[in-house]
Amino acid sequence: MHAFLVDLDNKPGTLARLTEAIAAKGVNINSMSGATCGSSGRAAIITSDDAATRTALGDIKATYKEMEVTETTLRHEPGTLAKATRRLADAGVNIEALIPVGMEGSDIRVAFVTSDPAKARETLSHVGTVSR
Repeated sequence: MHAFLVDLDNKPGTLARLTEAIAAKGVNINSMSGATCGSSGRAAIITSDDAATRTALGDIKATYKEMEVTETTLRHEPGTLAKATRRLADAGVNIEALIPVGMEGSDIRVAFVTSDPAKARETLSHVGTVSR
């Protein structure tokens, strides 16, 4: 699975233009997060169709990075995200984006977009024991 990290201007309509372009290709946005800082921002998007998303982003001349996602399940309780992110930091893995992708009972599925997906998978492979 991949995420698209899309650079955006921090002004009205920018996110609408992005999501409209993706929708026009018949693509569903499965998960999304984002933030702004000053005059710019970034959206992290996981869609149902990577190829069509690339086309949509190209159509609007968006600046973006496509990066592999590492999913893991965390207990929905204080400290589990802190422990997972500390494990990644200690392994030298930089987190580019974090996208919530779902909940199951008292667990939350999180997609990490990182500088080293293979190392992130290895590091997070024991994350189920983070708080249990």
